[in-house]
Amino acid sequence: MSLLRDADLATAFDHAAPSYDRLVALNPGYHAHLRRSARRLAPPDGGAGWRVLDLGCGTGASTAALATALPGAEIVGVDASAGMLQRAAAKRLPARVRFVHAPAEQLGRADVRGPFDAVFAAYLFRNLADPGRVLRAVHDLLVPGGRLAVHEYTLSGRRTDRAVWTAVCKGIVLPAGTVCGDRRLYRHLWRSVLRFDTAAAFGDRMRAAGFRQVRVLPMPGWQTGIVHTVLGRRPGGTGGGAA
Repeated sequence: MSLLRDADLATAFDHAAPSYDRLVALNPGYHAHLRRSARRLAPPDGGAGWRVLDLGCGTGASTAALATALPGAEIVGVDASAGMLQRAAAKRLPARVRFVHAPAEQLGRADVRGPFDAVFAAYLFRNLADPGRVLRAVHDLLVPGGRLAVHEYTLSGRRTDRAVWTAVCKGIVLPAGTVCGDRRLYRHLWRSVLRFDTAAAFGDRMRAAGFRQVRVLPMPGWQTGIVHTVLGRRPGGTGGGAA
């Protein structure tokens, strides 16, 4: 099976949007892990005066995590799926949050213009046709010293982690997606993890895009070795102050 890309993937997410939050809630660590990655991005002062891009924000779960971790920041959530953004906009998020309908490949357009002090990307890069190109675009949108946190299903490379991920997908994710009429999308999400970079390889991909101080941090619980936060910085500066 080929993976969904670009407009086909956005259309699939549009269709899945009404049931998406209910399905991800089947993972008891989903929201807690997003908050953990957001805290790993956050500075001690709560990001006062920061501009933060939530790239691939989906239904706004990652945006809510950022709003909690960065109470002083302006947050721009961007997603290619209008249906997912409609769900995000309906959530009770602070007034300092706004949403923009745009593909990740169109960063730099007028309504998603940098510089940003930080970028957060959850469950995005494995769904892109050219993740390296988008990483380079993110790098260029950041202020010198600006931070990137990627929260992603990036396997450790151990066979046991691939087996656990497949067992969870076949036992829970795919049946739930079938009930909702979105089996093709959830089959894509299962296979996209297996075909994507390992956590270490994605760290190398970030370095190749110009990021430094790259760190790969695991998640606790059953997703250890399956979900990671990959952190990096654009060289120079102190990582803040893009007012």
